[in-house]
Amino acid sequence: MQEARNEKQVTVKKAAPLPSSILFEDDAQAGFENVKQGSIALPILKLLQNGSAEAQKRNQAYVQGAEPGMLLNTVTKKVYDGTKGIEVIPCHYKLEYQEWSDFGTGSGRPEQIYPDTSDILTKCTKDQFGKDRLPNNNYILTVGQHFVLIIDNGSTETALISMSSSQGKISRKWNAMMMSISLNGKNGVYTPPSFSHIYKIKTVLNSGKGNQWYGYNIEKVGPVQDAAVYERAKQFYHSLANGK
Repeated sequence: MQEARNEKQVTVKKAAPLPSSILFEDDAQAGFENVKQGSIALPILKLLQNGSAEAQKRNQAYVQGAEPGMLLNTVTKKVYDGTKGIEVIPCHYKLEYQEWSDFGTGSGRPEQIYPDTSDILTKCTKDQFGKDRLPNNNYILTVGQHFVLIIDNGSTETALISMSSSQGKISRKWNAMMMSISLNGKNGVYTPPSFSHIYKIKTVLNSGKGNQWYGYNIEKVGPVQDAAVYERAKQFYHSLANGK
């Protein structure tokens, strides 16, 4: 009994509670003061094809759960079912001309990127496959760049969707769809901003000339209902339009 009374009692410290979301909100954006848009790897929403390394299980670039026809976030590696589709808000668009060398002969990325004001296409001639060839034998790819806000289970994230070649027609149709929206305002009829509406992007299997590939199918869902989401989309637009 005496020994029991002389034993030191061990005090077990309770783990400190995790910080609440209120504290996180109070310190919003802290630590990112010097991080500009150019310092961030903008995720690309990649449409996986039959030959995509990320969809081949024995390839070192394979992403768990990825299959042809799915959409892949190249930064988070999250995959989206192309049949179910995802909802996005288009925030900014730009057209650019990318100079590429033939597969297996270059760096695997554009050799040069030209703005939509460039006259680079006037220096090209069409080859037998319809590609715009430069005198150096590189070819020019016309690319529509759609900067979007992905809406996923109540959260949002930014991404870039690139549309070229056969998907160029889809890109132009999407732009036309957005610009055809008209609303009545206090000063009459007006065209709302691109980030005022939500769109559903699905993938479909296309075929032609003995080939098969996956492409996009885009439908309008409706106007943005959440003010916070609208503000987030608007901020993303301004960061891109101002080049930040």
